Parts: sequence; C-alpha cells; structure tokens
Amino acid sequence: MSLTARTLIVSACLVATAIGVSAASRTEKVPIRAPLSELPLTLEGWAGTPNQPLDPKVLAILRPDDYTLRTYMRGREMAGLYIGFHGSQRQGDTIHSPLNCLPGAGWIPTSQGHATITVGDDAHRRAIEVNRVVIQKGLDRALVLYWYQSHGRITAREYWGKFYTVVDSIRLARTDAALVRVMIPMAEVDNGNADRIGVSFIRALFPQLPRYLPA
Repeated sequence: MSLTARTLIVSACLVATAIGVSAASRTEKVPIRAPLSELPLTLEGWAGTPNQPLDPKVLAILRPDDYTLRTYMRGREMAGLYIGFHGSQRQGDTIHSPLNCLPGAGWIPTSQGHATITVGDDAHRRAIEVNRVVIQKGLDRALVLYWYQSHGRITAREYWGKFYTVVDSIRLARTDAALVRVMIPMAEVDNGNADRIGVSFIRALFPQLPRYLPA
C-alpha cells in the first residue's frame, strides 16, 4: 500500500473517530445470535471435539463475550479453531490480533501474507481475503489463517476492521465483531498441504457462521 493510501486511511479513521465520540452515548443494539457452543461438531466430514476452555490468563487478555476453542479432525487431518465474539468494543474490549498473542505462547511468525479463498455454494459464492501466517515454535510449524468478521463483512486487515467498527457504531449503533482463526499443523516438508487442508476446513465452516456472527 502506498504512503498516500495509508495517509488517507489514517485521516479517515481520525475523522470517523471524532464523529464516533459524539455518537458513543447512543444505546448499542445487541444482535440476536446463537451461542458459539452450539456450533456443529460435524462439518462436512470434519469431526470436532467439545469446547475447550481458554487458559484463564489468556481469557483475561482476550476478553471475548463468547468464544469457542476446538480441534476438528478429518481422518489424519487436523484443524484448530478459535472464534472470539465481542458484543461491544466501546469500552476498550477490542479484538486482539493473533500476531500479538501467538508470540506470548512461544510461536514466532516466520512468514506473513494474505490468501483469497472462495466460499459458499453456487448460489452464494464469494471470495474472501484472509491473513496467512506461518508460525514456528522449536521444531513445530503451523499455518494460521484468520480474519475479522462483522455484520456479514470479512476483512483481513486490522486497520480496516477498526475503521469499520467506528463507521458501524455511527451507522448501525453496533460495534460487535469476531475473530475467526484456523490453525493447521505443518509437516517439515509441507508442499502446500496445510493450505489445502485449511481452505477445505474454512469452506466447510463458513456457511455455519451467520447463525453465530450475525449480519
């Protein structure tokens, strides 16, 4: 992204934030949604474990209003899923980027970029952009695919997520949003296998999300 584009985005964020301060007293609309604990344990051949509790120290940092942490298996293929839903971000309960949290667990990012994944059926097909990060801890490596989701909108870029939070606070009186993170173990020589598994899992998961992350 060019310096000019970054400057425009920052300027727009500052203006929107100033407007948002004046709108902060509006009553926030709480969306009707199903709890993430009801997310199906079976997703097109993937079988999930029951919800796993977050470490209390991690939970105190992330502070989601609702979350699910699971492992899904399909044969020998594995996908770790975390979804953290924040009903409001007005009181400082903003979504933490995995790039800030993973190093605290000993994982070091070795590669960062973006990936485009086509999701949905033939009648509702769409392309979404997600973050693609390779992390390593000792000899272990993993692929992390994650995005921010709010009101049917998918964004990979954290600064756009914050910008839309301010805009939607003004326009919709809502600041609810979620982080969706998928983690795939990588073999020493992976040859794109982790990407294939991650894309397959996301395609199975994505149609389920609107019930838990409302538009």
